Amino acid sequence: MLRITEIYKSIQGEGSMAGYPCIFVRLTGCNLRCSWCDTEYGYHGGKDMSLEAILKEVEAFAPCTLVEITGGEPLMQDETSNLVESLLEKSYTVMVETAGAHDISVISTKAKRIVDMKCPGSAMVERNDYNNLSKLTNNDELKFVVADKNDFEWAVKLIKEHKLEGKLPLLVSPVFDKISAEELAELVLQSKMNLKMQLQLHKYIWGPDKQGV
Repeated sequence: MLRITEIYKSIQGEGSMAGYPCIFVRLTGCNLRCSWCDTEYGYHGGKDMSLEAILKEVEAFAPCTLVEITGGEPLMQDETSNLVESLLEKSYTVMVETAGAHDISVISTKAKRIVDMKCPGSAMVERNDYNNLSKLTNNDELKFVVADKNDFEWAVKLIKEHKLEGKLPLLVSPVFDKISAEELAELVLQSKMNLKMQLQLHKYIWGPDKQGV
C-alpha cells in the first residue's frame, strides 16, 4: 500500500520532459520543511491505495505514457520502488522526483531520478545526503531551486567540487516569488557553465496556487 495525495494528468512543467503531457502520482508525506515549499498540502492526509489501484488510475489516462512520481517525498514510502518497477514493466517512461536527503539507489536506474539538492535558502541544506551525487547516472537529473545569488553560487560550487558538469542535466529553477527569471538567467550566463535554467510552466499556465496541475 502507498499513501497517495493525488493522481492527475497535466503538462510536465520542469526538466528535460517539460512541455509534454504527464501523469503525476503525488505521494503523501515529507520529512523536510523547505522554506519555499509549494506543495504543503502533500504533507498530510491522502488515502491508502494498492499498487493495482494506482496502476488502474494511471492506465485511465492512456495513451499518455509519461509518469512522474513525486510528493511530498516519495522515497519515504517503502513501496515506491515497487511502483516504479511495475510502471517500467508496463513500458511507461518513469521519473521520480526526490529531495537530496534520501538514498536514491532504491530506485531503478531505468527510471529518471530527479534529485533536488537543497540550497541554503531552503533552510534544509543540512539534510542533503551528498553520497547520492556518486550514484547519479547520465539518465538522471540534478536540480537546484534557487532563491537568491547565494543559493546559485552554492550550487555552482557543489557542481564544480563533484565534477558534475557534462555528466548529467543540471537544472536550476527560481523560487517563484523570490528571484526573478531575468536575474537567474543573468547568473546562468555569467557562470559560463552548461546549466539548464527552467521555469515551472504549470505556474505560468494556471497560476502559482492551483493544485492538481
